[in-house]
Amino acid sequence: MGFNDTLAMPSSYYVATAAPWIECPALVGEHRADLVVVGGGCTGLSAALYAARQGLSVVLLEGGKIGWGASGRNGGQIIPGLRKGAADLVKTLGVERARALLGLAFEARDLVTGLIDQYDIDCDLKTTGHLLGAAKARDMVWMEVEAECLTTVMRYPYVDLLSASQARDQVDTPYAGGLLDRRGGHLHPLNYTLGLAAAARAAGVVIYERSLVVGLENRGDVRVRTDQGEVSADHAILAGDALLQGLCSRVNNRIMPVANYLAATEPLKDPSALIVHDVAVSDSRFVVNYYRLSADGRLIFGGGERYTPDPPRDIATFVRGHMEAVFPQIGGVPIAHAWGGLVSVTQTRLPHVGRQGEVLFAHGYSGLGVILSTLAGKLLAETVLGATDRFDLFAELEPPPFPGGVALRGPLHVLGMLWYALRDRL
Repeated sequence: MGFNDTLAMPSSYYVATAAPWIECPALVGEHRADLVVVGGGCTGLSAALYAARQGLSVVLLEGGKIGWGASGRNGGQIIPGLRKGAADLVKTLGVERARALLGLAFEARDLVTGLIDQYDIDCDLKTTGHLLGAAKARDMVWMEVEAECLTTVMRYPYVDLLSASQARDQVDTPYAGGLLDRRGGHLHPLNYTLGLAAAARAAGVVIYERSLVVGLENRGDVRVRTDQGEVSADHAILAGDALLQGLCSRVNNRIMPVANYLAATEPLKDPSALIVHDVAVSDSRFVVNYYRLSADGRLIFGGGERYTPDPPRDIATFVRGHMEAVFPQIGGVPIAHAWGGLVSVTQTRLPHVGRQGEVLFAHGYSGLGVILSTLAGKLLAETVLGATDRFDLFAELEPPPFPGGVALRGPLHVLGMLWYALRDRL
């Protein structure tokens, strides 16, 4: 059993409200395809869908159930852009490269909403905006710089800098101000993922569930093995994010798996009293609080930090403390669902996109994978089909490996998170 299996996915609000899905068989025997995809989340499904639409034969292998990785467990927040802000990107990359990279990242939002519309995916899509709340007054200094850079340098005119009172008009908690991105929003991530899977299957992708990949050979022809079968292909895509389990050293030592925990309340009597215009919200803390309303008026809240690999004994109680610190006015509200999941972060907080021979990969979205994963999958499919320009924009920014590799990244991450959590509290 992997760590992700201990994080109560069956108890999640998303599973309780999931769309119907006809499960796929496990891989048995030897198979051949143009492309084999490892991972049944949004990266892998997007890559498989776009490749199949261009005529490639595609086999997709999922070690568990479709959507039960990060793609179906997350906060469901549509946050355009990258974890590293526009002003920082300009400093490190220069205006033209930063504009090209961020412009491509902004494309992810329309890509996702376009797929939802094209395939009629019922996933509670709300394009109501995303608010980044300033947890401290000094955060307004860099937020003002960021808003100016986005508007004038990045030519992205959808961000408003809010005062404390304007932020309070959006959400009933005392932020010092914030950034409102009018192109943000939220969705039901598991139902979106299942909708992508249905579209991929209809396009001809052969999907196998409960088919954990245990071996990979990359010597001209790519061979991918499970306990019961094997797929040989011209190309392979690794899209397992934090769950790849040692298939590629260049992937493993550049990502840090991090556990996040979420809870969903019972439906609230007056949900708009908390979040007036139904925006998605996250804050500027290093250890982020993030929350939104569900389609049936629940508060879905994620936040807090934990520095050991073991989950809390009671996830609901763990999350409640952080939720009630933000919204003391709902103290004692019943929590109906609580669960967790693994995401992966990189040292640079930029996605790790690359290739090793005919094996391509994308992961490390650092908390913004709800829409970036779909974009990354499309870029991987484009590369398999011979168009590499857009893929190269991200591949040129390969993050450095974590010091000490896989063996030391855990202890070093604990020390780093403790330091930043202390900064949050001071």
